[in-house]
Amino acid sequence: MADIELKDHEFGQFRRLIFQLAGISLSPAKKALVQGRLSKRLEHHGVASFTAYYRFLQLHPAERQLAVDLLTTNETYFFREPRHFHWLQQHVLSPRRDRTSRPSPPLLRLWSAAASSGEEAYSMAMSCADILGWQGWEVLGSDISHRVLDKARRGLYEMTRTDGIPEHYLKTFCLKGTGQYAGHLLVDPKLREKVRFVPMNLNDVLPDVGEFDVIFLRNVLIYFSMETKQQVLDRLIRRLRTGGWLFVGHSETLNGIDHKLVQKAPAVYQKVSA
Repeated sequence: MADIELKDHEFGQFRRLIFQLAGISLSPAKKALVQGRLSKRLEHHGVASFTAYYRFLQLHPAERQLAVDLLTTNETYFFREPRHFHWLQQHVLSPRRDRTSRPSPPLLRLWSAAASSGEEAYSMAMSCADILGWQGWEVLGSDISHRVLDKARRGLYEMTRTDGIPEHYLKTFCLKGTGQYAGHLLVDPKLREKVRFVPMNLNDVLPDVGEFDVIFLRNVLIYFSMETKQQVLDRLIRRLRTGGWLFVGHSETLNGIDHKLVQKAPAVYQKVSA
C-alpha cells in the first residue's frame, strides 16, 4: 500500500483526539510524526484514509489505546537530569537514613508519574536501595501507554541506553545479558520487585494510589496547555504528603500555575503545608 497522505483536516481530528484522551497539545509541526506513526496501522487494517482510520478508532477501544501509545512521546533514559537524583539522594534519602528517632518513619513512597519504559523509576529505586537498603520504601511508575509499561516491567534494556547508570550501580543492581540477550542489561529481579507499574492517565480522575513523599513529573507539562497543566498539578499535589517533594523537568516552569509549593532548587518544589 502506498503511503497515505494525512490531510490537514484529518490531522485536526487526531490533534483533538489526543488532547481529549491524554491532554496533550500537538503543535502543527507534529503532522509528519502523526502520519509516520499511524500509517502502519492503516496498512494493518486495510483502511484507505486517515478519516476511515479515525472512524475505526471510535468503534474499537483497544485500537484507540494503541494509537495513544504510538502518539505519546516516550523519550527517557537512566538518571536523566542527574542533578535531580543528587538532590533526591542528599536532601531526601540521606536525612531519612541518618534519622535516629523511633519509631521508624512510615513507608517512603516515590512516584514516577510519567514512567515511560521504566528507566526513571528504576533510577529512583537504585538510589533508594543504595542509601536506605531494601526496606522502608517503594516506587510506583505510571504511564498512559500500556506498550511502554510492558517494557518497563520486563526491565530489559539495550546496553547503549545505560550510559547514565553509575558504575557501582551497574555492578550492584543490573545483570549483563548473555546468549540471546547479549548486548542487553536486565534490572536485578530483587530491584524490580520494589517497583510497581500501573497504567494511568494524568488527565483523568486518578485511581486510589495513596500518598507520596516524592513525585517525579518531569518533561511532561511541556506537552499540556496551561489549563491542563493546572488540572494535572492539582491532582498530583493532592497526592503529595506535607513535606513531600515534586520534581519537574529543568526545561519546565510552574509560572502561572497556582500550586502553593515552595521552590527549593531549580525544578524542585516542596509541599510545606496541607
